[in-house]
Amino acid sequence: MTLDVLYLDNHLLVVNKPPGLLAQADHTGDPDVLTLGKAWLKARFGKPGRVFLGLVHRLDRPASGVMVLARTSKAAARLSDQFRRRLPEKRYLALVEGVWTGAGTAVDHLVKAGRTVRVVPATHPGARRAELAWRVLATDEAERLSLVEVRLETGRPHQVRVQLAHRGHPLLGDFRYGASRPLDGRNLALHAYRLGIEHPTRRVPMHWVAPPPAAWGTRFREAIRERLARE
Repeated sequence: MTLDVLYLDNHLLVVNKPPGLLAQADHTGDPDVLTLGKAWLKARFGKPGRVFLGLVHRLDRPASGVMVLARTSKAAARLSDQFRRRLPEKRYLALVEGVWTGAGTAVDHLVKAGRTVRVVPATHPGARRAELAWRVLATDEAERLSLVEVRLETGRPHQVRVQLAHRGHPLLGDFRYGASRPLDGRNLALHAYRLGIEHPTRRVPMHWVAPPPAAWGTRFREAIRERLARE
């Protein structure tokens, strides 16, 4: 497997993660972004020995999209601080079940139990506030699907998946949270199409944009093309 590299400099490696690829290695031994990134850098620059690459944020395995990795410890520390302070701009495209219209802000309180996350009252022990802004870009009456743009204000586990499902619109392919139809049999239709950060050493704003994966097929092709063109 090869990485789709969007940007490279002395401090950053930015990639478009495909659905199904782990962000970092786990017990499965399956391929992951971090290991593949190190191998790519080692081959690109002919580096002997170990290659440093820092993971500063994650995407769920069945999701896809833009990820930034740190090539130096200084970049890793500064980027980690940005993500901790919720400074990066994170925008997603999602295919959700049902015909939805409008736009709004979703605020819920979430708690994680095992491998799932659920919405609970604010007073629930361990509840964490989750906020996102959503906007429907297009709908397909025949297929009963909607294309939704999401901007994250907080970064909770499974946040987009749970909050949209809680409003009656689970992500296509997300059987864990109520979907009734598959995307490609393994993954779900959530794509981090834009990521914006402050460069860790140059201190200038930067952003990257990537289109959804081939698994989305031709669904909402024109609406997606128009949205990406504005970036």
